[in-house]
Amino acid sequence: MRDLFSTIRKLTLALALGAMAGLTAFSPAVEAAGVLERGIWLSGPRYDGAIRPCSEALGTISQQFAEKESKFWNSALVITGYANVHEVAFRAWANDSIPRRFCTASAMLNDGRARQVHFSVIEDGGFAGFDSGVEWCVVGLDRNWAYNPSCKAARP
Repeated sequence: MRDLFSTIRKLTLALALGAMAGLTAFSPAVEAAGVLERGIWLSGPRYDGAIRPCSEALGTISQQFAEKESKFWNSALVITGYANVHEVAFRAWANDSIPRRFCTASAMLNDGRARQVHFSVIEDGGFAGFDSGVEWCVVGLDRNWAYNPSCKAARP
């Protein structure tokens, strides 16, 4: 008896979804935006340049580096500490671009080698535009060549 009710429920749900899909398929694409949506002037994002300092991004870089090395490269490398953390440039690109703070640091890894880390802290660059985002590259360990050569693309 339960199987009968379960089947009826599934069938009813499938019919309702099919009817909704059929109704939306016949609506003209011209009316995709409603009257209220077309009447609102959207000015775009307004950035104020309030970006976290370089030192506050180091924890994020350490965590993301360890995760990337273990998940994708089957490596036990982790960053154990930083030295010489400093800003390289602030808003180095055009005025209308998203504000970024470009930084560099020397990172000590658990293999005993010090490597240069180039990174940028991006205003509203975090998940779904909330909080600051961080893009980073460890020189010599850019295994997928995302910022090649020698992390040049991670610098201003």
